[in-house]
Amino acid sequence: MDARRVELQRTVDALDATLQIARALGGETDLDLILGLVAKRGRALVSARALVIEREQDGAMLIVARAGELPKGLMGQRVDLQDSVAGAALRTLTTQRLEKGPNQARFERHGLGRRGISASAGLVVPLVFRGKGHGALIAIDRLHDGPAFSAGDQRLLEAFAASAATAIATAESMQADLRRQRLAAAEQERARWARELHDETLQNLASLRLGLAAQLRDPRLEAITDAVNETVAQLEREIGSLRALITDLRPAALDDLGAQAAIADLVERARGRGLEVDLAIDLAYEQGRESARHTTELETAIYRTVQEALNNVLKHGAARRAVIEITEDETTLRVTVRDDGQGFDPTLTTDGFGLIGMREWAELVHGTIDIDSSPGRGTTLRALFPGQRRDRPDRLAAQ
Repeated sequence: MDARRVELQRTVDALDATLQIARALGGETDLDLILGLVAKRGRALVSARALVIEREQDGAMLIVARAGELPKGLMGQRVDLQDSVAGAALRTLTTQRLEKGPNQARFERHGLGRRGISASAGLVVPLVFRGKGHGALIAIDRLHDGPAFSAGDQRLLEAFAASAATAIATAESMQADLRRQRLAAAEQERARWARELHDETLQNLASLRLGLAAQLRDPRLEAITDAVNETVAQLEREIGSLRALITDLRPAALDDLGAQAAIADLVERARGRGLEVDLAIDLAYEQGRESARHTTELETAIYRTVQEALNNVLKHGAARRAVIEITEDETTLRVTVRDDGQGFDPTLTTDGFGLIGMREWAELVHGTIDIDSSPGRGTTLRALFPGQRRDRPDRLAAQ
């Protein structure tokens, strides 16, 4: 009878934990808050000494939430994806036990063991939603009747993980929608400023230049000809700078012709600023292998990635040469930007928006950004984007 009562109580606890996760979704879009709640409730559910949540990011498992007896400074640490137990759980979408097979060695050599965490037993449960892994719960050492977890503990944590995965996927979707709206609003604002600068400021400057140039033909103004000539030259320089600013804000070629034309123009302007740039682009639509352009979001992500990379090279890299390669196959589009500049430490936090903006665009189109650099040896940026095409064919009218 006591065993039956304990089993019923644990079932009630599981339902209560699941309910709390559901309640957390009530208008909640803060993914960090949800992950923290999942860690705390999951740990209590199976009486674990500690529970860690790891999620895949840029080819590694990232520690995103924790609860219980764990070393300080654990949050944000990276763990091996290929050889860790959490990586195995994600690949197979099945629960792994630390005390079985080679999992203990994986844990110690490639997983949390490398971060100073010891474990005699544990459950590594994938967070699965609609057949896709969204991370893994790692419960370590049962406090009561442990350290091994029972089959009942495993069933409870798996049921809980299913609800938690739904919560996480929902929060991700909501954050992606908010990110999409924010980036779209920023691009719309860029386009508005570009139109206003072109239609008002640039035209007024051009009109002033023409008026001054006409005055030069009046012989009565010989005494101030040199001054007017210098003013015209200055206006021409300012008009050129303004045209470049308008193009940087939102190039017309990106909307009208696509990413290849816009990037080619971007490279020409970089060359005009003294940077030697080698450009190689092989995109299926532009080469006639596909009948539809990539989505507006993907084209913008490609362009902004190259734009910010070149801006960093020109402003901070002290480079003489950059190489840009853009290719795609049936499923994936690859962008690589290399330079011979002074490099930097990519692990350091900076206040610049460029890298943050690139990562936001990459996340929006389900891509990844990887930066390989160190002081004194240049920088290589690699971006991978899944192909995403517009619904209707849209051949370039200009070609």
